[in-house]
Amino acid sequence: MDALDIVVPVREQPVNEQLRYALRSWAANLAHGRVWIVGYRPSWADGVRHIPTRQAGTKYANTTFAVRAACEHPEVSDRFLLVNDDFFVMHPVEEMPVLHRGPVRQVEAYYAARASGLYLRGMRETRDLLVGLGHRDPLSYELHVPLPVEKAGMLKALDVGRHLDVLHKRTLYGNLAGLGGTETRDVKILHRAPHGYDGGVFLSTMPDSFAAGHVGQHIRRAFPKPCRYETGRR
Repeated sequence: MDALDIVVPVREQPVNEQLRYALRSWAANLAHGRVWIVGYRPSWADGVRHIPTRQAGTKYANTTFAVRAACEHPEVSDRFLLVNDDFFVMHPVEEMPVLHRGPVRQVEAYYAARASGLYLRGMRETRDLLVGLGHRDPLSYELHVPLPVEKAGMLKALDVGRHLDVLHKRTLYGNLAGLGGTETRDVKILHRAPHGYDGGVFLSTMPDSFAAGHVGQHIRRAFPKPCRYETGRR
């Protein structure tokens, strides 16, 4: 089986050091075909494919538009790995497993106890949509790890959820496609403190924890050398 392409939506910002080190981690540890940057490509990014998109909406609308653009592009592999620009793969992965976060109701309870806002509303609306479609206890796929995606199935999910302005597209796709998978905790490190990362395969950061936290130092030490996706390297 051919290695899957990587699709990464990227917002407009000139430097994006998280993306730089994410690319280094994928080049070193994640078996893949081509890398597709959808949206904004930093000037230093080299050896990648690029699908430019207009980013005129919210971050949720922009990423949904980016995923649709990738699914509609004829040269992107029919199955690909959907990632964010702050996903790091810390150890070798030959074939990406399907991972989920457990039932949406549990994830919703976690967020409801800590905050409110658009993200939580989108989670609830996506859950209600799935329940209305017969998925009585849907799973959450909103993890900060790569997700294997099939283009036709994702396009169907985006059409089904097109009326939601904060669509949890990974969750809608995962349930409609019947992905199943293995439950795991999320790997996002939110703070600068020297704890949280357990040495596992996958890791994700916030801009501050990457720039000024212990976890960012760890990532930069792990991948000190430029990779084939940076200017001047092949």
